[in-house]
Amino acid sequence: MIKIQKYNEVESDFYESREFGDSNEVVQSVLEEVKKRGDSALRLYGQKFDVAVPSVFEVPQEELKAAAEKLKVTKPDVFDAIVYSHDLAYRFATKQRESFSDFEVELESGVFTGQKTIPVDRVGCYVPAGRFPLVSTVIMTVTPAVAAGVKDVIVCTPPRVHPDDADTAEKSASGIPGKAFAGGKPYADEGIMAAAYICGVNHLYAVGGSQAIGAMAYGTESIAKVDVIVGPGNKYVASAKKSVYGAVGIDMIAGPTEVMIIADKSANPAWVAADLLAQAEHDVVAQPILVTDDINLANEVSNQIETQLETLTTKNTARQSIDTFGRIIIVDSLKEQAVEIANKKAPEHLEIAMEECELRDFIVSSVRNYGSLFIGHASAEVFGDYAAGLNHTLPTSGAAKYTGGLSVRMFLKTVTTLRVKEGSAGSIKSAVASGYLGDSEGLSGHANAARIRLNK
Repeated sequence: MIKIQKYNEVESDFYESREFGDSNEVVQSVLEEVKKRGDSALRLYGQKFDVAVPSVFEVPQEELKAAAEKLKVTKPDVFDAIVYSHDLAYRFATKQRESFSDFEVELESGVFTGQKTIPVDRVGCYVPAGRFPLVSTVIMTVTPAVAAGVKDVIVCTPPRVHPDDADTAEKSASGIPGKAFAGGKPYADEGIMAAAYICGVNHLYAVGGSQAIGAMAYGTESIAKVDVIVGPGNKYVASAKKSVYGAVGIDMIAGPTEVMIIADKSANPAWVAADLLAQAEHDVVAQPILVTDDINLANEVSNQIETQLETLTTKNTARQSIDTFGRIIIVDSLKEQAVEIANKKAPEHLEIAMEECELRDFIVSSVRNYGSLFIGHASAEVFGDYAAGLNHTLPTSGAAKYTGGLSVRMFLKTVTTLRVKEGSAGSIKSAVASGYLGDSEGLSGHANAARIRLNK
């Protein structure tokens, strides 16, 4: 059962970053091998960790198209949902892109400074496909890159046995974890392939795990080196992304998912419980939190959690999350204490489950540390996960104190320009100032490079 505690009973470590194990030693070995041996290392680790090691890694566009067409026929509702989600995400990302404008301004007479916003050349998106193949992750990682203007967007995702090879794999008792089927056609989860086609992926590779991160970071014979890697994954993928940062840019290091709901007596207990469970089912270490000033709501939500848990196919996972990391915090004041808790915790998702009122407006304007903010009873966090235009790749474990979620910004470089008119008043001022600053730092070459332009 979820823990209920008072504001003054909250432990100090509740606000600390949550870390769950370190896989650096294993990951470093994988990355070094991929860097040295390329495709052969991908095959080696594919044999160890995947269910298939295809003869070539790239899944042809024809297969992606076929997966999309099959989905449209067999699961039209899912197909339409992907198209709708992609459309909203693209429109939102395009609006974000428009906010990054190029300009040039004359700061001093004859001194023109400016900025240009340029997309990176190549992006790698990692899409997990373990217990729950994350079709929505394709939308959330690929779409903003395309909207940014990236010309080459690739996806790496764990391989599957191709349907044409299924009989052969079964006869050889392979195609299972620990005994990969080798040499077949490249293939991946069909939902992921369909989404990749809908979202406009240029290349999809059937490679998973930390070895896929290494391939995108360093390049192999089959997979070209990218400039930026984005997307979630298990602790090995997260550790690999952390290790390759510098060789490439990364979006963030994602930890266990979390939601915080600030709610008053107007909240629907069933809705609040559902939103907490939606987060809890992600992982046994997910953290669902309710902050309220109403003890009756707290008890009703707790009861609803127990009732709704029984209906979930993910009951075992959600149960561990709720019992171990979930909590309901009772505060005396939403205006002061709830806002304080939210800003100190900096949750990945923050819901304000309140009717429109002055207090809600105050809380919305006062909270400042969150990945995404969901305002009002109708604004379910799950909409942000799937189909509201927002990106669901968000900072966790307190990272929202210094960064936002994945957006079109990740795929753009803001670079600066300088254009100076020779002999202008501004150029003379800059030369004189630069000379003195070069002297003060003991860099005579810098001072000379400035002053030489005064001595024509």
